[in-house]
Amino acid sequence: MASTSSNDAAKQALLNCPTIPLRDGTQHPAIGFGTYKVGFIPASASSAVAAPSDAGATKERTAEECVSDALAVGYRFLECAEFYGNEAEVGKAIQKSGIPREELFLCSKVWTTTIEKGPEAVRAQLDQTLKDLQTDYIDLYLIHWPVPNHHVEAYKTLEAMLQETPQKVRGIGVSNYAVEDIQELVDAGVQELPLVNQIEINPFLYRQKTISKCQEMGIVLQSYRSLRDGKAMTDPTLVKIAEKHSKSVAQILGKWRVTKGFVYVPKSVKTERMVENAQVFDFELDADDLTILDSLTTPLAIETFQGLYRKCVNRDTTTDGSTEGVKMEITND
Repeated sequence: MASTSSNDAAKQALLNCPTIPLRDGTQHPAIGFGTYKVGFIPASASSAVAAPSDAGATKERTAEECVSDALAVGYRFLECAEFYGNEAEVGKAIQKSGIPREELFLCSKVWTTTIEKGPEAVRAQLDQTLKDLQTDYIDLYLIHWPVPNHHVEAYKTLEAMLQETPQKVRGIGVSNYAVEDIQELVDAGVQELPLVNQIEINPFLYRQKTISKCQEMGIVLQSYRSLRDGKAMTDPTLVKIAEKHSKSVAQILGKWRVTKGFVYVPKSVKTERMVENAQVFDFELDADDLTILDSLTTPLAIETFQGLYRKCVNRDTTTDGSTEGVKMEITND
């Protein structure tokens, strides 16, 4: 278990963590708590999400319990989604915490099946998310995947909601978008570029061309799978850097993101890990560390990502798993 002093230090770091300005002037917290697979593993037709035996399973600790702990530790940015299947539980934790709504930053995403159904389904899902989270508004609402032949219409629906009901949605963005997908929005004449693009970012999948292009367009990167689902904790390179700074591998991974200016979204169901993950503001990585970390992405990692992207953009839709409508050449990674 984390010590009381560690808990206090983490809470202080989180409550006073830096913010990243979005293009509309909003101050986005630099670190938040991810709720994917927290309390519940979503059922999905994609094996990339969960093993068949786990799909739709409820975890031993509920999302309400885990999120309550995260809020008590000091997290104020919660990353949510329709797909995660636990927004009602997250909402219970928010209400239970007693934390004023203005002190929280809430982000959610609309799932592929809803996107495929069209604008009215997207609008209805926003209302359902607000009901589940027990809040009057969402700080950021994102397209979860760029569903071929549907995502542009869905994004334009988000634009319309931003204009028509700013009391419900204060900012919009995208998730899992390649540069080509963003360009498709531009070509379709959208009025507001996404404020954020939430993508997997870690030293083992560092898509520098995509990241640079987003930054040139004023799009802030939110990073998910920040800790690679725990698979990097014994990597010799990371262990060596961690030992050099007397930090954990998780803290090195988190610090790398903070240093790069990405929004860092770690996730754990264990309170001691929540505390550990937050302690990334009391040390610095040097130039040698950054050079080493920046060079860990292999061509195979990019190729594997591209295959997963092509599979997932149609996940759970009527063309699930197919490459129908998917751009087969992703050139900007």
